[in-house]
Amino acid sequence: MSAYVVYDVATGRPTRSFGKLPNDEVLALVIASCGKESTLAIEMIASQGMSVGAEVFETCVWVGRFMQTFGASRTVRVYRNQVKLHLCGQVRAKDGNVRQALIDRYGGPTAVGTKKAPGILYGISNDVWQALACAVTFVDTL
Repeated sequence: MSAYVVYDVATGRPTRSFGKLPNDEVLALVIASCGKESTLAIEMIASQGMSVGAEVFETCVWVGRFMQTFGASRTVRVYRNQVKLHLCGQVRAKDGNVRQALIDRYGGPTAVGTKKAPGILYGISNDVWQALACAVTFVDTL
């Protein structure tokens, strides 16, 4: 499974196209919805000096598949430490800190909103926050 966010560079905001789907569906969506001027920012695995399991290696395979399909020259690998440093000012930040930094960036609690009054970030949850953080970091810094 992969979380994804389509981010509009012109407005500096995510579009309403985001979610978490099986990898092959996200791959098809990326191909279908992104033009030739688009860039794919993808979170890359980095060594943290600890043993890893099969899931990490499977993620590496899918990163390669996304890069090959989208085009290596149009794909940028963004590392988690870059995201945490950019949004939170320290690499020891946790997922909750990243989420809060994004909410603050887009206007605080009203950015998420409610079902009756949804904000720009309404509906984003779990891994999609990290996908948005990757996109924001790419646009801001790379």
